[in-house]
Amino acid sequence: MQLRTNVNSLKGEIYVPGDKSISHRAVMFGAIAEGTTHITNFLTGEDCLSTIDCFRKMGVRIEQNDTEVIVEGKGIAGLSEPTEVLNVGNSGTTTRLLLGILAACPFHACLIGDDSIAKRPMDRVTKPLRQMGAHIDGRMNGRYTPLAIRGGALQPIEYVSPVASAQVKSALLLAGLHADGTTTVTEPHKSRDHTERMLKAFGADVHVDGLTVSVTGKQRLHAADIYVPGDISSAAFFLVAGAIVPNSEITLKNVGVNPTRTGILDVLAQMGANVSIENIRNEESEPLADITVRTSELKATEIGGELIPRLIDEIPIIALLATQAEGTTIIKDASELKVKETDRIATVVSELRKLGADIEATDDGMIIRGKTKLRANHAVVDSFGDHRIGMMLAIAACVTEGEVTLQRPEAIAVSYPSFFAHLHALQQG
Repeated sequence: MQLRTNVNSLKGEIYVPGDKSISHRAVMFGAIAEGTTHITNFLTGEDCLSTIDCFRKMGVRIEQNDTEVIVEGKGIAGLSEPTEVLNVGNSGTTTRLLLGILAACPFHACLIGDDSIAKRPMDRVTKPLRQMGAHIDGRMNGRYTPLAIRGGALQPIEYVSPVASAQVKSALLLAGLHADGTTTVTEPHKSRDHTERMLKAFGADVHVDGLTVSVTGKQRLHAADIYVPGDISSAAFFLVAGAIVPNSEITLKNVGVNPTRTGILDVLAQMGANVSIENIRNEESEPLADITVRTSELKATEIGGELIPRLIDEIPIIALLATQAEGTTIIKDASELKVKETDRIATVVSELRKLGADIEATDDGMIIRGKTKLRANHAVVDSFGDHRIGMMLAIAACVTEGEVTLQRPEAIAVSYPSFFAHLHALQQG
C-alpha cells in the first residue's frame, strides 16, 4: 500500500472503535453469566470476532449486528465440549482468558492460533492453572500453542505474578471464580483492571487491595448491559498524529480513560503536547471522555517503571512521537515488548530507521534522539503482521518526505478496521 506522506494538516472529529480488551471480556463474561447480555459499541476487529467464534463452538448463542452484540449466557456449567478446535486467531487475550475459563470446565478443548500466537509465551498462564488443578498440555510442555486442556475441580491459589499482566491476572481470577476457596493474584505493578470492573458489573464479589486482587469461588455471574468505550490504544495513533503533523486539531469522542490505561496521556503531558480532556463521565464502571489534541512543540522524556503497564501497547507510536521531540527520549523496563505480536523493540527500531529516525534498541526498550525530519527514498516498510506497527508506520508517513510503501497493511484490521478511512477523513480536513 502506498502511504500518503508529508501531510499538511489533520483536522476533524472521529469516534475510534470500541475498546478491544473490554469487547473481549464482555463476550466472555456474558457467555458464562446467566441471562442475556447486551453489548453496545463492540469492536468488530478480527481478534474480538475470534472470541465470539470460540464461544459459539461451545454452544453459546451470540447474535452480532455490526457493533451490537447479544450473548445468551448459559452459566459456566452450560458450556459444551467443542467438537472443533478453538481457533484464537491472532488474539493473546482470547487465548489466555479462555484458558482461565476452560480450567473450570470438565471437558476437553484444544486451542490453536496463527503463526504469531504460536510464538507467544502461554506458560505464564498454564503453569499457575496447572497448580489449580487444570490438565494442560501443548508444544514445549504447554509453553506455546497448540494447547490441549481438560478442566474440572479447581483449588484456589495465592499467586505472585512475576509480570504485571492483565491477561495473567484475568485468567486466574476467572478460574478462581469456580475454585473451592479464595484465589488471590499479586502483581509487581498494577495492570489494566477491566476484569475487576466488569466482574463487579456482572455481580461478582471482587476484592482489590493495592496490587492484590482476590475472588471467592463458586460465584455465579448475572447478565449485564455493557457499553464499550472507544479504545485509547487505538486513539493513541491519532493523539500522536495530531501532536506531530503541522496545523492539526483532532477531537476523539467517547474514548475510554480508565486510569490503568492512560499512560499515553501522561507521556503526552510530560512531553508538552497540547491536549485537552473534556466531558469525563461513567467513572464508576469504565470512564470515558472527549480528547482534543493540537500540533505541539515537544520535548524528550524518560519512560519506565510503573508507567510501562499503563502504556505497553502504545510504545510503538510513542517511539514515533519521540522522533519529533527535542532531546533524547529513553524507554526502559519494557522487555514485555519482545513477546507481543512481533518483537516490538526490534521491529519499531528497524522500520523507523528506514525513514531516517535516530533510534536504537536496548535490552528492555529504546533510545530515540530528536527532533528528526523523517525522509524516505522509496522506502518499503512492513507491519510484519502486527496491527500496531502498521498503524504507527501509517502515521509516520504523514511526517515523512518521500515515498513510503507499507507491506501487510491488512494486519490493522485486527483492532481498527476503519483506521485508513478515519485517517483519510482527517487528511481531507
